[in-house]
Amino acid sequence: MQQTDPAPIAPPAGPLACGELRRALIVDDHPLFCDALGMTLRAVAGIEELEQAECLADALALIEGGAAPDVIVLDLNLPDVNGLEGLMSLRKAAPERPVIVVSSLDEPRVIRAALAAGAAGFVPKHSRRELFRAAFAAIARGEVFVPESAGAALEAAAPEGAQEEAIRRLSQLTRQQANILEQICAGKMNKQIAFDLSIAETTVKAHVTAIMRKLGVYSRTQAVLLAREAQSTGALPGDWGAR
Repeated sequence: MQQTDPAPIAPPAGPLACGELRRALIVDDHPLFCDALGMTLRAVAGIEELEQAECLADALALIEGGAAPDVIVLDLNLPDVNGLEGLMSLRKAAPERPVIVVSSLDEPRVIRAALAAGAAGFVPKHSRRELFRAAFAAIARGEVFVPESAGAALEAAAPEGAQEEAIRRLSQLTRQQANILEQICAGKMNKQIAFDLSIAETTVKAHVTAIMRKLGVYSRTQAVLLAREAQSTGALPGDWGAR
């Protein structure tokens, strides 16, 4: 199976971006699908050790507890997150681990947004075994994978726009910076953010400066507008910034 690698997307950096993939973490809330996918990965992708998490919180807890998968397999629809929030959170929690999205949402805009947010690949759910074999082989070589059919659709789609650029910039934030940006979007000032997060106000100011630098903006208002741009394409849940 031939893969199409969108030229603008760079593979995740880190020592595990290229090499053998033996341990996988599957993040999906459908037990039957997880079991079937696990059997597929053992049979065709060389996976020897599997861990499963039914939601993002469980996946993050496993990683924080010392789990070290070579690859993370993620469904975009989870009980505790929607859109690309799960992907962005896992990329921050385990930046050296490639994350491959396996989802029934296979529209070009969804695939493009996932790649912009740092996914190492995209495979539609219920794909044939050969496609999973090809995907894991490509990721083990340090490549970004999309199926040939999806790659053709991406090439035919409109060029990357403001939404994808917003997602790409937001994906550079650390978890703490993302938390602070969420508070900014909710209209909170530095003093209140410091109180809510139990950190010093000077620390908040330093984070705000770093956030604006990474986002390429010069004011809190511009940062909020950029976050809303990403939100409009599903990178962030609809109530992001209002929680």
